[in-house]
Amino acid sequence: MKIKIGREVLQKLVIVGILIFIGIILSILSNKFLTITNLNNVSRQVSFVIISGCAVTLLMISGNFDLSIGSIMGLTGMLSAYFVPLGIPLWFSIIISVLIGTAIGLLNGVMVVKLKIPSIIATLGTMYAARGLALVISGGHSIHLGLGPNFTLLGRGYLGPVPITIIITIFIIFLFYFIETRTILGKYAFAIGGNKRTALLSGINVDANIILLYILVGTLAGFSGILMASRLGVGQSMVGQGFEFDVIVATVLGGTSISGGEGSVFGMLIGAFIVGFIANGLNLLGIHSFYQSILKGAVLIGAVLLDRMLKEKISG
Repeated sequence: MKIKIGREVLQKLVIVGILIFIGIILSILSNKFLTITNLNNVSRQVSFVIISGCAVTLLMISGNFDLSIGSIMGLTGMLSAYFVPLGIPLWFSIIISVLIGTAIGLLNGVMVVKLKIPSIIATLGTMYAARGLALVISGGHSIHLGLGPNFTLLGRGYLGPVPITIIITIFIIFLFYFIETRTILGKYAFAIGGNKRTALLSGINVDANIILLYILVGTLAGFSGILMASRLGVGQSMVGQGFEFDVIVATVLGGTSISGGEGSVFGMLIGAFIVGFIANGLNLLGIHSFYQSILKGAVLIGAVLLDRMLKEKISG
């Protein structure tokens, strides 16, 4: 009996196979790759991509983009450090900074939905504006004085043997997997991305759902910025440059269609580790970071071509 495998299942199997293959090759080329310390470092590095990527995956499934997440990350991380020396408690500083990320996400959603600005253009504008605002507030300087010992707790702290960052990341993965597979928002994201007109005719409030997805992206990007600042122990306005492309590469590599209607948090998770393994492997082999950018571009193009090939294979 011939078993027919769906394209989405086949694609997941392929990217898991790619991840295993890369892991085997890197473990052969470097005896440091498969060490507990290195794998722990890789997990912490990709955690920021995964946290933001969970929300970005749903947004891209709905057929929309957000290029501002790197700048939101830089702004909120800088602000979480900026507020503390002013006498604002750390916990309140974190809340304010996350809410600023949320507000930028809301702004993006309103521009896309209400003002009918294409998502790439709208979020490109907020990308530049948020980065500029971070530079203006910080004066272009790093903020590291008067932060206190608890500032690095989220980014560097451990709960038992497990980094707090990893625990937070796992929680967000399960939360967004639940949202994707068990909630109306996840169902509507697929419906909107699959056919927006049909979604409208079905009675789905398309505008409200897209705005909500942008709010989630802004919130998680803001929280990622705070975690990054905590890990670095300093607020830097230029943190997160190019971060949006790391997230997009991981999301597309994980099987999320750039035209919407398809994708999964699980696929994005595997895509993030593929990107993380490649970057980490190149560092271990002493290869310059410039080549990492070239490879990321090649991986993104390869992911799109793989998606097309699988579509043709299944349809054929």
